[in-house]
Amino acid sequence: MALLTDNEREVASALAQLTLVNPFLPQRIDCERQALGEQFVEHQAVWHVRADAGELANPNLDRLTRTAQQLAIDLCRRLEGGATAGKRDARIYRDLVLYALYRRYQAELQRPIRAGSSREAAQRGGAASFPIYRRFVADLDRFFAPGGIAGKIDVLDPAHLFACFFQVRRAFHYIHRFIIGGSMPAAKLRAAVWESIFSHDMRRYRRVLYRQMGDVTTLITGPSGTGKELVARAIALGRYIPFDARKLRFEEGFAAAFFPLNLSALSPTLIESELFGHRRGSFTGAVEDRTGWLEACPACGTVFLDEIGEITSAVQVELLRVLENRSFQRLGETHERDFRGKIVAATNRDLDREMRAGRFREDLYYRLCADTVCTPSLAERLEDSPRELALLVRHMATRMVGAEEAEGLVEEVTEWVEQEMNPYCWPGNVRELSQCVRNILIRRSYRPPACEPAALGAVEELTRQTAAGELTADQLLSRYVTLVYARTGSYQEAARRLGLDRRTVKARIDAPMLTRLREEFGEE
Repeated sequence: MALLTDNEREVASALAQLTLVNPFLPQRIDCERQALGEQFVEHQAVWHVRADAGELANPNLDRLTRTAQQLAIDLCRRLEGGATAGKRDARIYRDLVLYALYRRYQAELQRPIRAGSSREAAQRGGAASFPIYRRFVADLDRFFAPGGIAGKIDVLDPAHLFACFFQVRRAFHYIHRFIIGGSMPAAKLRAAVWESIFSHDMRRYRRVLYRQMGDVTTLITGPSGTGKELVARAIALGRYIPFDARKLRFEEGFAAAFFPLNLSALSPTLIESELFGHRRGSFTGAVEDRTGWLEACPACGTVFLDEIGEITSAVQVELLRVLENRSFQRLGETHERDFRGKIVAATNRDLDREMRAGRFREDLYYRLCADTVCTPSLAERLEDSPRELALLVRHMATRMVGAEEAEGLVEEVTEWVEQEMNPYCWPGNVRELSQCVRNILIRRSYRPPACEPAALGAVEELTRQTAAGELTADQLLSRYVTLVYARTGSYQEAARRLGLDRRTVKARIDAPMLTRLREEFGEE
């Protein structure tokens, strides 16, 4: 007797896919629809948090859970009764069982995550016992023992599988919690963060990548005020942590291993001290030995380097060494120390421009950009979904004044924005919106800075003017001569490249443009 009928195979395949798909992409909804058929309830495609309703419930989850668990039990009984399965059906059965078990243990895995919201609780959570693991192993044995099914499929080690379940739950929780909004740009950001944690291939991740994702540096780019640190926290708190089956504990706590460092706020010496640590006497003020973030960070931890575009060339060289060799030295020492964690960096600068200007090393950039995430501006989010404004304001208002008072504040803010600030481009992004809400809360008014388009750099402006045909031949020659001279720093070299006389080059220099170019190129 075959294990699956044609109809069951279609349903089971769709349920099995739910263990593999990115939950923040539309593919998840397609799987739900295929699994439930006529029972599927249409709902909002963008899965997000709503301040007025807590975690937005998926109306299909309970049906999916019941369907998966009942089908898994039925198929297990058939295997016990002598049913046979080829490799394809065996793999479908395995992934169906994994989905059913994940849903069975989801609530119990969620409790320590909620308890870990504070640093102190998170540290306790690392030592917390998980006796549910014994039941989990018993369930695995029950589902994979009958009919020799385990011999036809790759069944992961129970402790590793339990660790993956806990990681999936944490990753979903923190992405859901930190990245607020119902617009498509917000949804795409959540999906991108999920891939930064698991990659696009969950099967490969569970087999091998879980060991290696910590070696991949993530670079978060985007305008200031768009939540880059929240993205970094979601990645850090969703990392894989091994489970010790003997002790019934995870090897590390999950929420206390995030080490953020704002590089723009520190001098080069302090950056090196905070990152690498120092030996007593290594510089003025170093009165005792200090452990830096790279040394304090455990294997499952994350060091977050905010404003990476601000660091000096010397610090860039030291950081490049960490990324290439996974080793470093404290200031004042020659002893090599190992870095075991993950690096996440962020910047609102155009690193491509910084490299062209010689202010950022290309080799460091290519070490940073193996995985990139771009946070969208608030203007992009509102353009996609104007309702995003009220949703974000409601979330902020609830945190500021509580749920009972939030609605009145939301009305005040949205009324002010519509009457006094429409249209407005929100140059400060979500951070500015938060300050707008506070201003209206206190004074019932907000006067933003003038919203003007960002000024183009001299090179970009020349490119635009040339493409638009706005320059005369004389103007084009003068500005191009000025650009080549600014690049070379020599009248003679500029003349050689341009095929002109040195005196012609000197006479053609556009002084205001040269000043702008020198500022862009970082020259005095």
